[in-house]
Amino acid sequence: MNITERFLKYITFDTQSDEASASCPSTSGQRVFAAALAKELEEIGLTDISLDENAYLMATLPATAEGDSAVTGFIAHLDTSPDMSGRNVNARIVKYEAGGDIVLSAENGITLSPDLFPELAAYEGQDIIVTDGTTLLGADDKAGIAAIISAMQYLVQHPEIKHGKIRIAFTPDEEIGRGADRFDVERFGCDWAYTIDGGAIGELEYENFNAAVAKVSFNGRNIHPGMAKGKMINAALLASEFVLQLPKEMRPENTENYEGFFHVTDLRADVELAVLTILIRDHDRALFEAKKDLLLSLVAGINSIYNECAQIQIIDQYYNMYEVLASHRHIIDLAAEAMRAAGVKPLIKPIRGGTDGARLSFMGLPCPNIFAGGHNFHGRYEFLPVLSMEKSMNTIIKIVELSHIIK
Repeated sequence: MNITERFLKYITFDTQSDEASASCPSTSGQRVFAAALAKELEEIGLTDISLDENAYLMATLPATAEGDSAVTGFIAHLDTSPDMSGRNVNARIVKYEAGGDIVLSAENGITLSPDLFPELAAYEGQDIIVTDGTTLLGADDKAGIAAIISAMQYLVQHPEIKHGKIRIAFTPDEEIGRGADRFDVERFGCDWAYTIDGGAIGELEYENFNAAVAKVSFNGRNIHPGMAKGKMINAALLASEFVLQLPKEMRPENTENYEGFFHVTDLRADVELAVLTILIRDHDRALFEAKKDLLLSLVAGINSIYNECAQIQIIDQYYNMYEVLASHRHIIDLAAEAMRAAGVKPLIKPIRGGTDGARLSFMGLPCPNIFAGGHNFHGRYEFLPVLSMEKSMNTIIKIVELSHIIK
């Protein structure tokens, strides 16, 4: 089974995670997928395969080099995004013609167009995997899983390639921020690892957002509107006033590169009660803290006018992995060298989001992020150039070849 066949098999598993679920994994499909992968890992010859009750799957590729070598890990996640269904994915492979549109669904008028997605131009003449426009594809992160397992199979079949011990892991619920919650770093036993969870070919990422979520609630007072003067406090309007005080230039749609933002993701409101959810993001820790302070000051301001009507809770989610990886520059350089050896130009950029690797880095496992090859994750326009996924596999193989010389 080649890497494309493997990927197309993996996307038949419905592994969409569910933030409303308290279980781990949050959906049963992830456990089913993990069990199938465990069987496949055994068939290709990996050892020390473990699948725990929470659907964390780990396995070992034994060393072929003598002596004391670094233990390198590769990690990808089982789940797909809750943002769009990943059930009954109807994928096909098309050869992209320069400047042309790819009709995903003529019936529904869904088209993948270079006018909206100019990155298509980079893949002229290449085979691209797309959907029928009714689901996401699942390249995030089944392309990463396919790349890792295909690389491991290649290395099993080529024992002449000398390398140290290699560990791989597949985790549940990354898309809902829980992928590292029950990850056993000690059991994994690596000196460092790489998440294969990036986008376009060449992406090498070792900086990400600091992240927090704020829940702001507003308590109103409901009075018949005909006699409300001086008495009513409309919680829905308070929440609206609060949102309008957030700087417009700090909205996601107005930011890029290292610029942070406030992202209002949910507002549930009536006259009596309004609850607002806001994501806080910034690469710079000081600016991150300043954004949290701004929310606190806005709450204090509205409380001074409306008699302590508002409450806020801010929960930190993850931090910028660069705080850890700055002292492990050699593993970043190793990945860049491996990419060049695989014929890939490294594309170093900050992640405008987070990965399991961000949290794992702070848990004692330095963990940059490497491309899996896909584009437009979490939606109907997701696509995956086959060559990019193959190059991800080749990069993993080259990292393995190079890593045994480092300790």
